[in-house]
Amino acid sequence: MMKTDAAVLWRVDEPLEVRVRIEASGVCHSDWNAVTGASATPLPAVLGHEGSGVVEAVGDAVTSVAPGDTVVLSWLPACGTCRACQQGRPSLCERATQQMAEGSLPGGGFRLSHNGARLHHYSFLSTFARHAIVNERSCIRLPPGTDTDVAALIGCAVTTGIGAVINRAKINPGCSVAVFGAGGVGLSVIMGARVAGAETIVAVEPVGSRRALALELGATLALDGTDPGVAQGLLDYSHGGVDYAFVAAGLASLLELAFSVTRPGGMIIAIGVPPDGSAVTLPAPELVRSEKIITGTFYGSARPAIDMPMILRLHAQGRLPLERLVGRRYRLAEVNEAFADMRSGTSARAVLRPWEDGTGR
Repeated sequence: MMKTDAAVLWRVDEPLEVRVRIEASGVCHSDWNAVTGASATPLPAVLGHEGSGVVEAVGDAVTSVAPGDTVVLSWLPACGTCRACQQGRPSLCERATQQMAEGSLPGGGFRLSHNGARLHHYSFLSTFARHAIVNERSCIRLPPGTDTDVAALIGCAVTTGIGAVINRAKINPGCSVAVFGAGGVGLSVIMGARVAGAETIVAVEPVGSRRALALELGATLALDGTDPGVAQGLLDYSHGGVDYAFVAAGLASLLELAFSVTRPGGMIIAIGVPPDGSAVTLPAPELVRSEKIITGTFYGSARPAIDMPMILRLHAQGRLPLERLVGRRYRLAEVNEAFADMRSGTSARAVLRPWEDGTGR
C-alpha cells in the first residue's frame, strides 16, 4: 500500500479533482469523452491512457521489465491467446476490450482507492497520477535517454495515427491522402503518410495554428474545415478525389464528408471515436457502384511491442519529428486547464508532468 497523487473524475461533466508519480501523460480527446459522458466509463475513475515512466518495482513473476527501466505504456495489453490475437490483430483482443469496459486491470483487479472507496482504472493505465499500477503486458521498454514526453504520445496518439497509415490503410507510394482533424492523431497520420511516400497530403482542420503545423509536418495543403467549400476544394486539388481519407476527429459527419471526397476504389479510415449512439448516413447506390472501402482502425491496428520501438527508431533517424507534437506542459493540478487548451486547439498535444512544477516551455 502507498499514497500517491491522482486526478479523479467523480461524476460526468465535473472538473477533475486533485487529491494526491508517472513521467509524462498526454491529454487525449478520449479522456474528454469520459469527462462529458460521450463515452460510458465506470466512475469514479482516474483518467489518462497515454503515458511513459520509470519502473519502480515489479511483482515476482514479472520478467520483461525491471526497476529503473524507462517504459512507454500501452493501454491495450493484448492477452496473446484469444482468436484476434492468434490472427495477429492484438488491437482487437477480445479479453482486453471486455475487461477495459469494467474499469479494472486485466484479470479484474483494482488497485486504486480513495478513503477506502474503490476508484476505477481507465484503459488499464490511469496515467493522470504520479504513480500507476499496470499489467506487465502494458510496459514497452525504451532505450535509455528516450524523451519521455515523446514516448508518452507514442503510447496513444502517434501509434494510432501512424498505425492507421501503415497497418490498416497500407497506403501506396505516390497516392493522395486527406486527413480530417489535425490534433495529435491527425498530425501523426500526416507524418506517417509522408514517410510512407504519399505525394498529396491535404489536412482539413478548423484551427489555424494546427493547419500551419500540418504544413510544417508534411501536408501539401491545409484547408479550413469550417469553409463550406472545403469538399470542392479537396476535389479540385486532388483532381477528382483522394485515394485515402483518414478521419482523425470523432465526428460522424466527417465520415460522410470523407466518403464524398474519396475517389472510386478509395478507402475511408475512421480513427476518431464519435459519441455513443452516433450514426452515419451514406448514399447506398454509390457505396455499391464506387467500390469505396470504409473501415475503422482501433489503436492504429497496432502491435505495440513491434510498432512503438519502430516509431522511436524513425524518430531517432529524424524521419518523424514527433517532438513537434508536444505542446505546453502542465502540472497535475492543471489538468482542467490542459483539457480546455486541448479543446481550443492551443497546442497539438497537452502533456501533464505530474512530478514537475509545470512552468511549461
